[in-house]
Amino acid sequence: MKILVLQGSARKNGRTSALARAFAKGATSAGHDVTVMDVANMNIHGCTGCEWCHTKGNGECVQKDDMARIYPLYDSADMIVIASPIYYGSLTGQMHCAIHRTYALGKPAGCKKMALILDSDANGVYDAAEKVYHGFLQGWYGVEDCGVFEYAGSRASSPESLAELEAFGANLR
Repeated sequence: MKILVLQGSARKNGRTSALARAFAKGATSAGHDVTVMDVANMNIHGCTGCEWCHTKGNGECVQKDDMARIYPLYDSADMIVIASPIYYGSLTGQMHCAIHRTYALGKPAGCKKMALILDSDANGVYDAAEKVYHGFLQGWYGVEDCGVFEYAGSRASSPESLAELEAFGANLR
């Protein structure tokens, strides 16, 4: 299975990155083809709503930035995993930019499964991110929800949490 992980933390050695790496390690060990894109460290601009992608661009965005690296992976992935810390009650701004820019393509052609990995310093702050995931992404795509994984505080970097995500990746079918 081809899996695309969109990782939204700018901290390359932070908790979200570690959680995404644990998932990727498990999925890779099971023979899946996993690509992790660190969207927070890429040059991705927000959608301008110009509609060029749907009027003249034939599904291609008028903006020329690092989304060009994500589009083919996004469209061909069998599974998409969103991994983000919670900033101001939702996904990171960089993750929102990447998600909004997928508007150019619409629903990803190959996607059959999705999962969401979230972490925060506080409990109970995940509702808005879950609504984006269930209401717009996984829900609108009509694909299987393989799980929402939420980790608060030190639990996000605990060996147990990392092992849980590694096992989740390793057991994907």
